[in-house]
Amino acid sequence: MEEQANAFGEKLKQCRMERDWSQEKLAKELHVSRQAVYKWETNKSYPDIQNLIRISDLFNITIDELIRGDEQMQKTISIDDDELFDQFSDPGFYIGMILILVGVLIFDDPLTNTFLFTGLITIIFFTDTIQSLKKLFKS
Repeated sequence: MEEQANAFGEKLKQCRMERDWSQEKLAKELHVSRQAVYKWETNKSYPDIQNLIRISDLFNITIDELIRGDEQMQKTISIDDDELFDQFSDPGFYIGMILILVGVLIFDDPLTNTFLFTGLITIIFFTDTIQSLKKLFKS
């Protein structure tokens, strides 16, 4: 993450210095490590949204004032609408549910257990397996 004028880290450090606080003092106020504060101030990482709200409240500054001008941080905390609905578009869930229903409604005891187990495993691990395969073939 490159240095930017008006970057979040610079604003955070300025607010901290205006109160004559050390990184340790700010870390205690936010219930985070001193290293986290250091990374935020040097734009090596960014706080999560809960800490961003705490910082805003602590220094009586709006979140807009904290992040305006820091495009990288804005990208980091922006919410992708597609991600909100990804959980409902997981084919593993639907395949797993079909396997469970088939096992319960059609087969006898030994096959029922097999279909139930396979359906549950599919629901839990399908997306992770597909993502791992994509990464494997991508590289």
